[in-house]
Amino acid sequence: MTTMTDASVREFKMPDVGEGLTEAEILKWYVQPGDTVTDGQVVCEVETAKAAVELPIPYDGVVSELRFPEGTTVDVGTAIITVQVGGGAPAPVPAQAEAAAPAAPVAPAPAEEAKPAARQPVLVGYGVSTSATKRRPRKGPEVTLPAPAQPELNGHAPAADASRPLAKPPVRKLAKDLGVDLTAVTPSGPDGIITREDVHAAATPAASATSAPVAAAPAAPAPVASYDGARETRVPVKGVRKATAAAMVGSAFTAPHVTEFVTVDVTRTMKLVEELKQDKEMQGRRVNPLLLIAKALLVAIKRNPDVNASWDEASQEIVLKHYVNLGIAAATPRGLIVPNIKDAHTKTLPQLADSLGELVSTAREGKTSPSAMQGGTVTITNVGVFGVDTGTPIINPGESAILAIGAIKLQPWVHKGKVKPRQVTTLALSFDHRLVDGELGSKVLADVAAILEQPKRLITWA
Repeated sequence: MTTMTDASVREFKMPDVGEGLTEAEILKWYVQPGDTVTDGQVVCEVETAKAAVELPIPYDGVVSELRFPEGTTVDVGTAIITVQVGGGAPAPVPAQAEAAAPAAPVAPAPAEEAKPAARQPVLVGYGVSTSATKRRPRKGPEVTLPAPAQPELNGHAPAADASRPLAKPPVRKLAKDLGVDLTAVTPSGPDGIITREDVHAAATPAASATSAPVAAAPAAPAPVASYDGARETRVPVKGVRKATAAAMVGSAFTAPHVTEFVTVDVTRTMKLVEELKQDKEMQGRRVNPLLLIAKALLVAIKRNPDVNASWDEASQEIVLKHYVNLGIAAATPRGLIVPNIKDAHTKTLPQLADSLGELVSTAREGKTSPSAMQGGTVTITNVGVFGVDTGTPIINPGESAILAIGAIKLQPWVHKGKVKPRQVTTLALSFDHRLVDGELGSKVLADVAAILEQPKRLITWA
């Protein structure tokens, strides 16, 4: 392996792809050692606690090393890929690439010559891969070459050991908890990956051996594994689901929640939806009950601005927001996310329809950016699309209220003194009782209901 110099080798480090994140999991590599890359080319996809993100590399060159395999969680600031740039010394060849094209190994470079490159600027592109995450099969027999000594970063060695057993972080933790040496475990997973079942199988004989008596008495039965792989499936809690769980627990046990309900006749709103679909200005736009309910909530906030606030625990202050970033809860394969429409209070109905359409399509494609999920002030969750009448939603951290929309159903309703079939729904407003008292919360919910019952109030109250 030839000596590397800072002038010819660049290390691309894991950037902070969302404000304050500390780690990300490498989902998929799009390049391999020996591939030529150009400035701005996407080299890998990672998953953070907020979203899946594609990372472009900020320079031209030839890939010399992938520091971590797919499925590895890496700290922000850790080098993940090494690229040979310019006309400097030849790039080092990692073991898996050397196996595919054998060459005579050379002496490793002195440790003092391998210096980490300066921190690169954060350049991030967004997107989600539709293929399943898996490790690439190794080509040919494994060849282990001596690697140059590298300084540790954040307490972790920057490059993975070629002889290190293949296992995902949850499996490694399980092995550590059970006292199992992964190097002695026979892998059964694809491409030689050690699974949870492999670890349990390795732990069972060890437990039996330690519990067996010295005398020639029958050995004690091996303990039954608590996990039945044939009848159960365990899914590691990570990424979006892990962040959502932590946020909801924090919100539920920090903010005192109060939920109020109102059942309202939305027949006129449903008629207005059908009329807007025929309007020339709304042609090609997403027009549905959610659009008018969102507009109704924005009008209610305008009439009751104190509901649009947050609680600053550190400074013991209430922060009143003079803008509305309207969050819309969306269920995705990666879990629940809440992207928000920035400055929704300034948008006309057609503009709000455009923003809602873009938000929904981006979420469905899995391309919602971390920035789109930050800075929300109030949220709407539409549980009615699942046929649910209503619910008691949990407030998003940093916000003061969340409105749940129930299913819109044809029900008997007293209208103008007679029982008639009408389109009816139930709304539920959860709010932080530190910020919003019963009077304010009731006014907001009553205003939303009044607008949906008589949509012409959108004109007179807006």
